Amino acid sequence: MAANDKSKKFSRWYFGGIGSAGAACCTHPLDLLKVHLQTQQEGKLSVSRLAMKIVREQGVFSLYTGISASLCRQLSYSTVRFGIYEVGKQAMTNPGENIPFYKTVLLASAAGAAGGFVGTPADMINVRMQNDVKLPLEKRRNYKHAFDGFLRVWREEGFTRLFSGASTATMRAVLMTVGQLSFYDHLTAGAVATTLTQPLDVLKTRAMNAKPGEFSGTLDLVRYTAKLGPMGFFKGYVPAFVRLAPQTILTFVFLEQLRLNFGYYKA
Repeated sequence: MAANDKSKKFSRWYFGGIGSAGAACCTHPLDLLKVHLQTQQEGKLSVSRLAMKIVREQGVFSLYTGISASLCRQLSYSTVRFGIYEVGKQAMTNPGENIPFYKTVLLASAAGAAGGFVGTPADMINVRMQNDVKLPLEKRRNYKHAFDGFLRVWREEGFTRLFSGASTATMRAVLMTVGQLSFYDHLTAGAVATTLTQPLDVLKTRAMNAKPGEFSGTLDLVRYTAKLGPMGFFKGYVPAFVRLAPQTILTFVFLEQLRLNFGYYKA
């Protein structure tokens, strides 16, 4: 094997988390807008009007509210799911070989489930910090940063509360990972992943943002959201899609550059 043949290099297990964190720095404002749309039960603010309202009332930098939690989420959720996927794929194939599609789906599902569960605490803090921007001052949680959020939730609501929404987050992560990794070779990856996960993303966001006891369970949350009609489960679809397309592309661009420049050759 030629020593300079970079195409034969393998990714290290943690490259996916780093790549996803880099992509999140670019797409965080769209993620914030998505959360705002998903948590409103009433109202018809468009994405552009919502963005202008936030900037006008809170300033441009408010679009990056919760960025510390977003980075924590990617460094936990994406590191685990990409790590499991990459290690599993490397164990099943040799350089240049393609893994069978059904094995890709199974591997991506397992990786997504693990990543979704591990990333739930950071995901919840991210949702709450982003949603704070639209609340009246007296109703804001005012987490200073991600770690302040973790400690306050644990102290004020109990440790298990950090995993509120874990079931929907895990199911969403399975579909997201399958949509992104299984369809990576196709331009449809962003659209597939967004469409597959949007209803679960809405439920996950609402569960994580809810006050203790607000919903008795997942079915209660589904019934509450269903009052808006079928499209209630697709709230925030436009910013979610607009965000996920560059998020997916940038993640794999960063991942590929990390692999080519810092990857390793399989013995």
